[in-house]
Amino acid sequence: MTVRPLHERFLEAVAAERRRVASRRAFLTGSAKLAGAGGLALLAARPLVGFAQDGTPTGDSPFEDDVAVLNYALTLEHLEFAFYRDGIDALGDVFGLGPFDVPIIDRLNSIRDHEGEHVDTLTGVIEDLGGEPEPELEYDFGDAFTDTSGTAFLATAQALENTGVRAYDGAGQFLSDPGLLTAAGTIVAVEARHAAYLNLLAGELPFPAAFEDPASPDEVLEIAGPFIVS
Repeated sequence: MTVRPLHERFLEAVAAERRRVASRRAFLTGSAKLAGAGGLALLAARPLVGFAQDGTPTGDSPFEDDVAVLNYALTLEHLEFAFYRDGIDALGDVFGLGPFDVPIIDRLNSIRDHEGEHVDTLTGVIEDLGGEPEPELEYDFGDAFTDTSGTAFLATAQALENTGVRAYDGAGQFLSDPGLLTAAGTIVAVEARHAAYLNLLAGELPFPAAFEDPASPDEVLEIAGPFIVS
């Protein structure tokens, strides 16, 4: 039995999710034309939760509190930072020049540093809130670190960043503190820029849609979980 490379399975999961989203949007568009309320139809299809004055969720939430939401984000940031840190160390500069004749490795180093700052910031905020930050885990990125052409690494990076954006968008609704929501927004905006650059390197549209589709924690775990060893 042939085991396909991990990054290929990861990309397939991302592609399947995109097809599902496109199909759902097509259905919603048709329904909206009949109802004359496209924006409301789209919003109605997305999970929303409200909060009481004391900050407790009034709807179903997969998170206990704001610290749990931040630790969810931190878990993803640990994964991304470890990917760039260890992958760049393992491969070195095998990527060549990117857009505008700028070495791709320079941009990857910047992305790595951003992810490291995200880890440090989320860790500090969680501690300030009296929580216990989730630690970095052990990961297996398959051939992303052994394919000396750098192709598998860039493909995995693209999938990680696009999934990370969807994860932040899906979890933001569960934050009760507006200040934390704004802070999360400043992170996801940068993650989206990472994704756009990596989409461009892959020959894909950097900005594939007018709206991003939020992902639930279960959806994100299904896609990113295979990289987590323990």
